[in-house]
Amino acid sequence: MKSAQDDVLIIGAGVTGLATALALSNAGRQVRVVDAGRIGAATSHGNCGTITPSHAPPLAAPGVPGRALRWMLSPQAPLYMPPRLDPALWRWLLKFTLRCNRHDWLYSARARAALLNDSRQRLADWVAHYRLDCEFAEGGLDYVFRERGNFEQHAAQCEALQSLGIATRVIDGADYLRQEPAFNDGVVGAIHFPGDASLRPDRYTAELARVLRARGVLIEENCPVLGIDPQTDAVTLHTGNGRRHATDVVLATGAWSPRLARQLGLRVPIQAGKGYSITGSQPAQVPRRPVVLKDRSVFVIAWEKTLRLGGTMEFSGQDTRLNGTRLQALESAARQYLRLPMGDTVHERWYGWRPMTWDDLPVLGRSPRHAHIWLAAGHGMLGISMSSGTGQLMADLITGQTPAIDPSPYRVERFQ
Repeated sequence: MKSAQDDVLIIGAGVTGLATALALSNAGRQVRVVDAGRIGAATSHGNCGTITPSHAPPLAAPGVPGRALRWMLSPQAPLYMPPRLDPALWRWLLKFTLRCNRHDWLYSARARAALLNDSRQRLADWVAHYRLDCEFAEGGLDYVFRERGNFEQHAAQCEALQSLGIATRVIDGADYLRQEPAFNDGVVGAIHFPGDASLRPDRYTAELARVLRARGVLIEENCPVLGIDPQTDAVTLHTGNGRRHATDVVLATGAWSPRLARQLGLRVPIQAGKGYSITGSQPAQVPRRPVVLKDRSVFVIAWEKTLRLGGTMEFSGQDTRLNGTRLQALESAARQYLRLPMGDTVHERWYGWRPMTWDDLPVLGRSPRHAHIWLAAGHGMLGISMSSGTGQLMADLITGQTPAIDPSPYRVERFQ
């Protein structure tokens, strides 16, 4: 397919690329999206679809290195890193470890909260305005605990979360079990986050694509980008389907972003954190709201006729094997907490790569080396949660508008 020069060309038809395309289209820009695979078929497909301002605190927190060392060599632990020689990973881990202090924790938490809070409200507006049929629900989310010490530690963080604009409610275990009969005995407490929401991610990406196509945005699937050639006033992409030319190009390629960034002389230290999910039929009794089985870091969410378990973090590179042990960890956690952990039928066992930066902040903004290349990647486990806010921030930066939030914490220059 031969194309004239596009105005803005977005690489990546996951949730970040599609949301950026929608915000740019709203701003009056002509947009094309290309993707090496299908719409929303990679990281955006099999996650749990939670919209979580509650997750503003970054993973890099005081005390995490000690817990991580205990977990790393256990294949069923929330964090697992099989032994391998990977200098880039070890440099990433060192940077991550150095940020496990109160000062850096608070900096990242504030920046994450700003984007999450903006995105949470903007997403609700998009769902209403565009009539997105994606099982969007605003009932909140619960952290549920069986370990007393872990519960008390997280309850002590609630005041800090309140200061970031994130509402919380601490619930005693006995009270929670009266409210939530889906749980086994042994729950010592819960924390309810009334501002959180949820949706079904595959339907969300499909609905974004529907709206974009109705607005005249061309989405090219199965169109891998092989090379990027920036010029003074434009950019040429070499793709598997021929050349594409654009005034501006946005890299929204998640865990694959470092490869393209290296072609442009940019360092983008994103590691692929492998996550897993199991989707099956819905049992007769399910939690009323999405929940995190917090001692095991496993999400549980029920949609129409289906239930999904998701979670775990595995730093194994872009290993394409489906690790049965990691999937068993999800099922084990569900059995420990829930009276009916899964329905009779398993529809899908899935893995995907979360694009993790060592400061737990996405990379959003213009390339410092190329005036017409922009980056929107590194959202970790919060791609869905940050999608609409990211899309609007990128559109504002590209069109020269004043953003709703301060873009400086997310700039790629912090890695150069």
